[in-house]
Amino acid sequence: MRTLTQRAAMIFGVAFVLFAVMGFLLPGGMGMESHPDPAPDLLGMFPVNLLHNLVHLAFGVWGLLAARSLSASRGYHRGAAVIYVVLAILGFVAPTGFGLVPLGGMDPALHLVLAAGLGYFGFVHREAGARV
Repeated sequence: MRTLTQRAAMIFGVAFVLFAVMGFLLPGGMGMESHPDPAPDLLGMFPVNLLHNLVHLAFGVWGLLAARSLSASRGYHRGAAVIYVVLAILGFVAPTGFGLVPLGGMDPALHLVLAAGLGYFGFVHREAGARV
């Protein structure tokens, strides 16, 4: 039986994979535009490009694989939370991701929300009676 932390890793993983696929399917989603203005917008507000979509796919696969054990799930949540805090800061400092990936627009706010959710399961939530 999966713990809540493992189920959360699975949910994050599925969501990241779905958003990656949606990003790939956007007109221009396979391009490498990094400025938020010409880059295609996922859900009408989050600029993406090929590299951005590949990162989402990697986080999704990581989450799906991590969901197989409690310790891996906890590690996924911790690592991803820290990475998303860094990405949020980069979004404010370098919204074009140094010419590689669009991080501006609404992305910093989304990255902070993701970091909070991931961080909760990585650093705060404890499974009742579970051993790591």
